[in-house]
Amino acid sequence: MKVKSLKQDKVNIITLGCSKNLVDSEVLSGQLLANEIAVVHENKKLDHNIVVVNTCGFIDKAKEESVNTILDQVALKKKGKLDKVFVTGCLSERYRADLAKEIPEVDAWFGTLELPFILQEFNADYKKDLLGERLLSTPKHYAYLKISEGCNRTCSFCAIPLMRGKHVSKTIEAIVAEAEGLVAKGVKEVMLIAQELTYYGLDIYKQRELPKLLNALADIKGLEWIRLHYAYPHKFPMDILDAMRERSNICNYLDIPLQHASNNMLKAMKRNITREEMDVLIDDIRAAVPGICIRTTLITGFPGETLEDVEELKTFLQKHRFDRVGIFQYSHEENTSAYDFEDNIPAEEKERRAQEIMEVQQEISLERNEEKVGRTLKVLIDKKEAGRYLGRTEFDSVEVDNEVVINTDKKLQLGSFVNVKITKAYDYDLEGEIV
Repeated sequence: MKVKSLKQDKVNIITLGCSKNLVDSEVLSGQLLANEIAVVHENKKLDHNIVVVNTCGFIDKAKEESVNTILDQVALKKKGKLDKVFVTGCLSERYRADLAKEIPEVDAWFGTLELPFILQEFNADYKKDLLGERLLSTPKHYAYLKISEGCNRTCSFCAIPLMRGKHVSKTIEAIVAEAEGLVAKGVKEVMLIAQELTYYGLDIYKQRELPKLLNALADIKGLEWIRLHYAYPHKFPMDILDAMRERSNICNYLDIPLQHASNNMLKAMKRNITREEMDVLIDDIRAAVPGICIRTTLITGFPGETLEDVEELKTFLQKHRFDRVGIFQYSHEENTSAYDFEDNIPAEEKERRAQEIMEVQQEISLERNEEKVGRTLKVLIDKKEAGRYLGRTEFDSVEVDNEVVINTDKKLQLGSFVNVKITKAYDYDLEGEIV
């Protein structure tokens, strides 16, 4: 059904889930704008007449949030406050047929790779010459940069390959061109994202080429920080670390989801790595780049997880003292190989285990932060809240990591770099003053 209206359409895009979804929304926004269709992201003014909900289907809580958001928009449509509601993204890719029956008020459903079909609803053309062009929804000084789509891994808990398909790398030339375009718009930091960073290049270059990509990006003038997210530990390409050590604008930061530390759990999760191999890998990474910040994510409550497994995970954290840790509670996902297991740990017990593990990490995080007191660090100013500036060091990514609270009477420009002497440490944040 084509969109027809006497007034000019204005589209609001609501993005749920991960940064990869956010990039998809930014690309859609860029295409709509190029077709002279007004578009906004997370519009607070409510002066739009069309909504596109870009959904997440990763785990139960994310799916519930996506469904509730769709229902909220449908309710607005029923009240006459919206003309159209479209739904795209991972949840739609995975459950389109069922959702269409349950929520018939939605005007159209789209999968994760159906951008041209969304544009058809607006009588708009998909402009291939806009490859890499996006309407940024982040502050103008940083952006996410997606280097590939999909994943070839077969982790037993993960439904992402069902929603995003097989791994497909972008070319180095296309990524560099996109990054140059972002820098021209004022971006100073790019966060490289993918379902799996370290697999980059295998499909098109027949070998892992992330180090080559990193060096090409590091050559871009004006690009001050390059940050790596979502690196897989099995067969980790150590030459990534050579580039990180040698190039000053590649942050000494690595997001490497390990998921667990018990060999029983790692095997059941199909992670292709053992606890002993992870011990060696972490030590090797830290030896290659002294002072590197390692972020990891863990899963608690996987089917069959014992209290002994939880204790082993806590011991693992205490041994390696990761700078940053995030925890997911296991979600039983259809069509994953773990779905054959009995989801035998109650939700409240999953929550209890997650809290117990995070209490261990909270203490480690405070100790790590206290080690920075007295040091002067380069800080990127992100925002101003309650009269105080908030920024990040190279060891902190947006939203998921520490912030640096800066006490100053000076007027600081958002997106600028300043040197800050750290004066106080908290569990997850730092405080300091301009040097």
